Amino acid sequence: MAQADVIRNGIIDKLLAISDKEYLMALLRLVDNSAVQDERIKLSKEQKLMLEMSEADILGGQTISQNDLDRNDLEWLNGK
Repeated sequence: MAQADVIRNGIIDKLLAISDKEYLMALLRLVDNSAVQDERIKLSKEQKLMLEMSEADILGGQTISQNDLDRNDLEWLNGK
């Protein structure tokens, strides 16, 4: 069974155990308001440029790992 199916079935099992109508109504509103939309997001020229620059950095090897970034941050904070 796919991971999404396992999660979905777990949620369904928990929902079946809920009898509080107000709680269920709140969950329904939450699900209704967060429905997946097929709407495409329009990016500005600046956003597209930033994505292109990011891609160029990745391709050029101009990146840093999260661990290295965290280490640098700690060294900087400890130096203050």
